[in-house]
Amino acid sequence: MSVRLYIGNLPRDLEREEFEAVFAEDVDNIVSVKLIADRKTGKCRGFGFVTVKTDEIADTLVSKYNGQALQDITLKVEKAMPRSKENEGAAAPVAANRKGGGKRNGSGGGGRKSNNNYIAPAPENTQPDPRWASDLEKLKEMLAAQTTAS
Repeated sequence: MSVRLYIGNLPRDLEREEFEAVFAEDVDNIVSVKLIADRKTGKCRGFGFVTVKTDEIADTLVSKYNGQALQDITLKVEKAMPRSKENEGAAAPVAANRKGGGKRNGSGGGGRKSNNNYIAPAPENTQPDPRWASDLEKLKEMLAAQTTAS
């Protein structure tokens, strides 16, 4: 089973080749190396991932590279957190309900903004704000009078 390592605190001007060269000694144990870059600028976002073959190799590389300097900046190396199923599942219904198949595009055409103004019902033991309690009672009486008259 492969294990992903998070490599953080990378210099912003780091190139992919330089990032791969850091792990050149351990290339036999590495499955993949990925430097995360900004979509617009193409520059490094300050972190990347290295996938290794086993958990033991991951522990070895963490102890070997964590705290090591790269361009006068100390690297942060740790096992990457797995993506939680809760977060993935929560986003799916929103995307499925969106007009246009859930795709985001910059055209602005397609879906409308959802109005998320849902207010949860108040628990039964809560009391109305005392500043408005008398007005609330009057409104309740007026509403009751209207519904009985209909």
